[in-house]
Amino acid sequence: MACLVISRTAILAAAQSQSPADENKQNDNKPKDDVRKDTPGQKLKPGHTLKMDVDLALVNVTVTDPYNRLVTGLEMENFRVFEDNSEQEVVTFSAEDVPISIGVIFDFSGSMANKVGKAREAAVQFFKTANPQDEFFLVSFNERAELTSAFTNSVEDLQSSLMLTSAKGRTALLDAIYLGLSQMRGAHNGKRALLILSDGGDNHSRYNESDIKRLVKEADTQLYAVGIFDQLGYRNRTPEELNGPSLLSEITEMTGGRVFSVEKLEELPDIASKIGMELRNQYVLGYRPSNKAHDARWRKIKIKLRAPRGLPPLNVFARTGYYAPSH
Repeated sequence: MACLVISRTAILAAAQSQSPADENKQNDNKPKDDVRKDTPGQKLKPGHTLKMDVDLALVNVTVTDPYNRLVTGLEMENFRVFEDNSEQEVVTFSAEDVPISIGVIFDFSGSMANKVGKAREAAVQFFKTANPQDEFFLVSFNERAELTSAFTNSVEDLQSSLMLTSAKGRTALLDAIYLGLSQMRGAHNGKRALLILSDGGDNHSRYNESDIKRLVKEADTQLYAVGIFDQLGYRNRTPEELNGPSLLSEITEMTGGRVFSVEKLEELPDIASKIGMELRNQYVLGYRPSNKAHDARWRKIKIKLRAPRGLPPLNVFARTGYYAPSH
């Protein structure tokens, strides 16, 4: 897994190379009403609970370079957080690998018949990135979604469960996501994610897109998807399958996750491993929202970077917002 590490020494060297005139010029250009910096930032340690303060908003952030490599080694001062266009003060910062609760949503519908073997390999590869304190559950679906394995620390049990199901029937993808998010309410770890392995089509769910998008917004869970899409010229693609890529993109991106599209089945295991590594190389930013109203309204979040000098343009992935508490 390629990873771009930002050296603290390199950042300091770049800063020290500035002349006093440059430094004074930068200070003159700083906005006078910038967000206050009088609260010392707290670096969170592995195992430290992230749910201490109900008024502390936490945001998982992934940073990549133009080659889609993870960027690690950034510091708190490299990030700016905005809520509803108002800059917030970051008070906690972590870049540690913490235990994760993960649900795997596996498509066993008929359209996956020629893909399910490689998809199983991908799931196994993803499980190999696990830490001992991680917990997993498995939801499998075709025309109905079912919990194949409840939360467990045993990767071996999950792998066995994957081998017992064959691909057939229609596709209830949205129902499977709903079941996965419902199951996540019993998670023991503060960091939570769903991994969807599917060709993205849905033609048999009780829940609709609006239901799922609302639930995804409410859930404190990142969604990632491995989209096993047929090539655009494939003549037997249904309207649901044609809509699959955009559906998966919408619901994953609002959580700070994303879709990794696959057209060559042999790429599946490497991509699944890449997602596992991404989940373990994220930054967690904590801030206390300046808007104290408990009005149950949607608050938009935007993360911006103060990237160290000399770096190419970087990409930032984070959830797009959250619902304020109602009381």
